[in-house]
Amino acid sequence: MVSALHADATATLEAWKPADAAQESLRHGYLGFLAAREDACERSCAAGHLTASTVLLDASGRHILLTLHPRVGRWLQLGGHCEPGDTSLADAALREATEESGITGLSLDPEPVHLDVHPVTCSLGVPTRHFDVRFVARAPEGAQPMASDESDDLRWWPVHQLPPGTEDLTELIAAALDR
Repeated sequence: MVSALHADATATLEAWKPADAAQESLRHGYLGFLAAREDACERSCAAGHLTASTVLLDASGRHILLTLHPRVGRWLQLGGHCEPGDTSLADAALREATEESGITGLSLDPEPVHLDVHPVTCSLGVPTRHFDVRFVARAPEGAQPMASDESDDLRWWPVHQLPPGTEDLTELIAAALDR
């Protein structure tokens, strides 16, 4: 039986219209993976699984909150695995962004902004892939982040002056700023 999260992921990606051919190709790949695997949204799916992340902008849209990921050792957008209680990818993205930023009252756009598949060894302890569905959210005016135990550091960065090693986030951030 397909979960509510799986059904939402399929419907969300069927409805989403990416801005370019590369994102459209990924969208089709995600839909094929979802059609083939009822467990595609579950962390236990060793072949890979959908994750949800968020580009969190400040209220002005001039800064992005990045986390220094302890396992990866780089600055990344907020996000992570879908949990059993998540009923939509947008809910998972918002939950992760709220947990990892310590900021309440985030305003999340429920339409994806970007997709990315990347190899990773996550909590399964074996090589797998994250089929990351990325969203964009705004923090309330004056929001102050508080790092969780899922981060070595958490900091606002000017969107056009990101730390070294974040060049692969350029396309994602550009898509978020276009929103």
